Amino acid sequence: MKVLITPRGFANYGLDKVRYMESKGLEVHYNNTGKAYTKEEFYNLASDADAIIVGVDIIDKELIDKCPNLKVVCKFGVGTDNIDVDYAKEKGIFVGRTVGSNSKAVAEHVVALMFADAKNLYNTAKEVKNHKWNKPTGQEISGKTLGIIGFGMIGKHIANFANGLGMKVYAYDAFEITDETAKEFNVEKKSFEEIISESDYVSLHVPLLESTKNMLSTEEFKKMKNDACLINAARGGIVDEEALYEALINKEIRSAYFDVYSTEPPTEDDKLLALDNFVLTPHTAARTIESEKRTCEMSTEIILQNLLG
Repeated sequence: MKVLITPRGFANYGLDKVRYMESKGLEVHYNNTGKAYTKEEFYNLASDADAIIVGVDIIDKELIDKCPNLKVVCKFGVGTDNIDVDYAKEKGIFVGRTVGSNSKAVAEHVVALMFADAKNLYNTAKEVKNHKWNKPTGQEISGKTLGIIGFGMIGKHIANFANGLGMKVYAYDAFEITDETAKEFNVEKKSFEEIISESDYVSLHVPLLESTKNMLSTEEFKKMKNDACLINAARGGIVDEEALYEALINKEIRSAYFDVYSTEPPTEDDKLLALDNFVLTPHTAARTIESEKRTCEMSTEIILQNLLG
């Protein structure tokens, strides 16, 4: 049986897991090209696969129909918006996720983005490289209010970090946050509306669904503090980027720091990228040596359990 692995992390951090799968009698093809597969390459390699460990490649109805042997799909991460989960289940294909493998890495990235915003790190470092020596005044994170929208594993890690920094932490989730959980992580339960209107920093941690698409748009930005910073390390599409552009240029909010975008990579003429108060990192929040190793290990176990039993 053949296992196709498309994430490049396996070539760097998971070769021992490749050998382990091979020792179990599996034929393993992993991406060692250093770049993402084209759609044609992916389709060709997947056509006879029994299992696929997938990163951002699209596994839709068209791809599934071209893979008659496919039995298991494992997301190298958590978000499955690039996988037609319903159609896979209809075809009897198991879809797994490496839940928790990169939660702490993403949480640390969010904290780094908050510091970058508070201390003007991006713009001042860029100016120094251009032989300028301006000294804008930053602000302290301690004492500020952080609103976390989506209180899963990542949100809980962020709450712990923020508490250590002396922040006040609000939390909202579509599912009930119990009083015990709120006490354990020292957060105040708030509504979505309260978080966006009362927080100095708003951090998004929800999946991309029809119900969450453009969940922050024109009306929400008008309710936010004028000096608020929006952080999105969840999924592109959760924020209405056209509305965000208007909010930033009209100073309805102070800044936005994203790790995800609706189109990755963005076009060279993207309007948001031209703004000094918008910063985008290239979807690297989850990428640490430690998280890549954990994700390789967890995805390997999911493949073996569901392919070999």
